[in-house]
Amino acid sequence: MRSEAQAVKYRLALGSAVALGFARFAYGLVVPAMRDQLGWSLADAGLQTTANGVGYLLGAIVVAMVVRRLGTARSFRLGMIVTTASLAATAATAIPLLQLLLRATAGFSGALVFVAGTVIAARMADRSAITVYFGGAGLGVALSGLALPLLLDGHPSRWPVAWLLLGAASLAATAVSWSAVTSVVPAAEAKARLGNLWPIGVAYVLFGAGYIVYITFLTAYLKSEHSTAPEIAATWTLIGLAAIVAPPVWSRPLASWADARAMAVLLILQVVAAILPLIDRTLVLLSAAIVGFTFLNVPASVAALVRRTRPPQEWTAVVGALTVLFAAGQTIGPWPAGLLADRLGPSATLNWTAALCLAGALVAVCWKTASSAAGSPPSRESSVSPAP
Repeated sequence: MRSEAQAVKYRLALGSAVALGFARFAYGLVVPAMRDQLGWSLADAGLQTTANGVGYLLGAIVVAMVVRRLGTARSFRLGMIVTTASLAATAATAIPLLQLLLRATAGFSGALVFVAGTVIAARMADRSAITVYFGGAGLGVALSGLALPLLLDGHPSRWPVAWLLLGAASLAATAVSWSAVTSVVPAAEAKARLGNLWPIGVAYVLFGAGYIVYITFLTAYLKSEHSTAPEIAATWTLIGLAAIVAPPVWSRPLASWADARAMAVLLILQVVAAILPLIDRTLVLLSAAIVGFTFLNVPASVAALVRRTRPPQEWTAVVGALTVLFAAGQTIGPWPAGLLADRLGPSATLNWTAALCLAGALVAVCWKTASSAAGSPPSRESSVSPAP
C-alpha cells in the first residue's frame, strides 16, 4: 500500500513536468532557434513568454470555478490534454499572432494542471507530496535540456520538430498520470480569504517577474557568451536534475519552518544564482544548479504556508488566488526585461532577476516579523496534515 502511494505521487508529478517543464521552461531552449528563423528580437521573444503568462493568469483566475464544476481530477486531466495539444500545434505555424495564442493557451491549461495538482498533492497523507509534485517539473527541464539544444544546434529550422517532441512527451506523461487522480474526491471549496497572506502574494509577484526572466533568456545569455550546444545542454540538464533531487532536502524545512522563512531563503538563493555569472562567467553551472535547487520550491513553500494556515476547504481558492498574483508577475516580467536586454545585452536579464528576487525576499522577511509581532495564531498544520 505504501509503495502504491509513493507511485501515485510520482505519477502525479508528471503534471508539473508538462505544465511547467515542457509548456513553459522548455520555451527558453527553443526560442534562440525561433529568433534565428523568424527574425525575432529579444523583446519579441519576451512577448511570447508574456502571452504564456497572460494565459496562466486567466487560468488561475477561473481555476476555482472550474474545479467546483468539474472536480479536481477532471480539471487536472483537462489541463493536461489542452496543454499537450497546444504544444503540438505550436509546430504547425510561424505566424506570430497564432504563436501568441498558442502560448497563451498553454499557459491557461497549465494553470489548471498546476493548481489542481497542487491541491491533490496537498491532500495526500505524505507531506513530501507537494515538493515531489513541484520537483516533477525538473524532469521536464532535464529531458528538454538534454535533447533540444543538441537537436537545434546548427539547425534552427528544426524548431517545429522540437515542439512536436515536447507534445509527444506531454502525451506520454498525460497517459501515465491519468489514473493518479482517480481516487481524489473534491471537497466543498470556500472562497479565497488571503488575510495576512497578502504580503506573501506580493513576494510571489516579485518572484514570478524575476525567475521567469532567468529561465526565458538563459539560453540567449549563454549564446552571447559563445557557449556550445553541449554546454547549453549541460546547463539546462543540471537545472532539471537539481530540481529533481531538491524535494527531499526542502520537504522538512517547508513543513516545519515558521512563517515565510523558507520562502525568504529560497529567494535569496535565487539572487545569488543570478549574480554569480555576472561575477565570473565560469560560475554559470553553479548558478544553474542553485536555480534548479530552489526555483520550484518557492511555489512549494507558498503551498505549504497555505496548508499550514488555512483549513482544507479553502486550499483550492487560496492557492488559486495566490497563483493569480504569481501569474501576474510572470506576465509583467519578460517583455520589459527583453527590451532591456535588447539595449544592454542578455546579461541585463540576470540583474533583473536578482533585483526582483531580492525585493521579494525582503517582503517575505517583513511578513515574518509583522505576523510574529501581531501574535498570529499557532500553526494549524496538525489539524489538516497527517503526521508522517
